[in-house]
Order: sequence, then structure tokens, then C-alpha cells
Amino acid sequence: MSFSGSGCAFTRYRILDEIPQDLWPNILSKLRQYAFQDIDEIPEERSWGWVSFEDMLDMTWENDIPEKGSYLAFGFRLDTRSIPPAVMKKHMQLALREELKKIEEKGKKFIARERKKELRELVKLRLLRHVYPVPAVFDVIWSVDSGIVMISSVQPKLLDLIVSHFTLTFGLHLDPLTPYALAEKTMDPADAEQLDMIEASDFTACLK
Repeated sequence: MSFSGSGCAFTRYRILDEIPQDLWPNILSKLRQYAFQDIDEIPEERSWGWVSFEDMLDMTWENDIPEKGSYLAFGFRLDTRSIPPAVMKKHMQLALREELKKIEEKGKKFIARERKKELRELVKLRLLRHVYPVPAVFDVIWSVDSGIVMISSVQPKLLDLIVSHFTLTFGLHLDPLTPYALAEKTMDPADAEQLDMIEASDFTACLK
């Protein structure tokens, strides 16, 4: 998903830590340190990291900068490759058949469990070399003034991955900006404890 599209679902976070002043001049070097690494030529199932906001193929920010006025903008690229189950099943059967021929020549009749696991890994590794990874890019916009970070996704597992990578990169922790967190932030500290006393409304009673 992209913020530059006609519509976008996104999740907001707030930075919990005090941001050290020496971080700002090192933002670009941090992004480059934890940038996306291509897996087109290696049999890995997943790879992720930062890319340019303008171009997912730019992992060094040669033609772009993350600073956009009072915001920082960059992309999180996630490449995944997977083997269709039917393809895996077919090639596993072929590998087992070939293995049976070999052990029968030695007077054996059964393939050991550990050998089957080994064959599965070998088949998987071989097939992965023939599958191109599918890329996906998600925008990250960081408001320098407010400390609010917006991510163009609402998928929990993906968000956990991006948030974890953000913390790894910048040493800062993100907290979801839920309605509760928003209320807690805007209310008077003396009244904030009342939030814990709020109970959910039973709207079904209106239908009776």
C-alpha cells in the first residue's frame, strides 16, 4: 500500500522514547545499514528492509532523500517466495522414489525418518531457486515534530515486523496510537485514571 494512492488504510504509532539529538544527522546511514537485501539470486524465502520512498529498487538513496520537510519518508520492502504445495508434493514423491531405488540396491526397504527430512530440505532448496520472490512495499511516514509514525498497513503480523525493524534500526520503540492512547494523551493527568473505569456499551439492547 502507498500513501500516494487514491486511498490507503494505515496504522499510527507514537514514539515512546526520547529521541537523541545525534540520531537526526545519522538517519540516512541507519536506513542504509538496515536496507533491503535482494534475494533474487539466492534461495531464501523472505527478505525485508528499508528502501527509498520514491523507488523500491533504490536501497542506497542515490536519487532520493528521506527528509520531506518536517517529515521522514521511506519504504519497507518485503520480498517473499513460496513453493505451491502441489509442486512440492510432486517433487518430493520423485525424490523419495529415486531414494528407494538407491537403498534397494543396498538391500534396504525403508527410508529413515531423518533422511526424509533431509530430502525435503534438499527438494525445497532446489525448487526455491526456480521461484522468483514477490515484492511488496509499505510506506512509513515519520512526523519529526509530533513523533507520530504512520505505516500504510493494517495487517498485524506485517506491522509487528515493520515495528521490530524500526526499533532495530533507530533504537526507538513504537506504541500503537489507539483511541485509548489518544484519550490518555489529551486528557488531564488527574482525570486519565477514569479511562480504566469505562465499560463497553451493549448496543444490542437498542434492538430489543
